[in-house]
Amino acid sequence: MWTHPERHHDKGPWPKPRWMPLPGLLYAQVIKQYRRKRVVGVKHRVMLGTREAIASVLASCGWKINTSCVERRNLDIRQRVAAVGRRVNTLYQSAAGMQHQLAVFHAYYNFVRVHASLRQPWLAPKATNGSGSAKMWQPCTPAMAAGLTDHVWTLQEMLMFRVPPWPQPQAV
Repeated sequence: MWTHPERHHDKGPWPKPRWMPLPGLLYAQVIKQYRRKRVVGVKHRVMLGTREAIASVLASCGWKINTSCVERRNLDIRQRVAAVGRRVNTLYQSAAGMQHQLAVFHAYYNFVRVHASLRQPWLAPKATNGSGSAKMWQPCTPAMAAGLTDHVWTLQEMLMFRVPPWPQPQAV
């Protein structure tokens, strides 16, 4: 959130607004130490919050401080959003164009792309149309796991979905 710092003197320009994190934000950093291109040590630095608060939040999910989720997501974005992967600004004409590309990626990632780690077992194996073995697992997307939808969307269904307008403030 943007905050306006206090003025130090009576005269002169006002200080520029500063971006300050929200008070409840927890943030930790993983620092890897390398020797001859191999990781020889890993340190965890708590940037915002306390080590105990971060550990308790992560322990409730069975996690610990690591970078694998962030690195995996960054790789997915680089591979699927051309403007990010190639580090050029000619693939989109403005920052809004970049936001549109990222919005399409996030919709695809959450509603269309099936994630093997989220799959659920069928109550009874489902027969296939051909001579293959029965289906043992029900495909699942992050949106299905969050309860936002009950089926895997097709790409056409995602692109044709009409987004309702944001709620507008009521005139008094």
